[in-house]
Amino acid sequence: MGGGNGAKAAQKRARNDKKAGTKAVSQLKTNVAAMSIICAQCRQTFLSTSREPQLTLHAVNKHNATLPQCFPEFKPAA
Repeated sequence: MGGGNGAKAAQKRARNDKKAGTKAVSQLKTNVAAMSIICAQCRQTFLSTSREPQLTLHAVNKHNATLPQCFPEFKPAA
């Protein structure tokens, strides 16, 4: 008897992996490099894509401060 659909899919996946020759690439170094927003009070880093509401939340909850006090260099995206 023939293999089921699961076996066929697994065989096809294995065959395509051999053809493509792809291997997993770590995103860790890129993520660390993107941590460019730094809180002036606690030095916690945030991704460069962080938006004003997230940073304001950090400033108020952690330091009871305003956004400019914690992130003086932050410029909102236009």
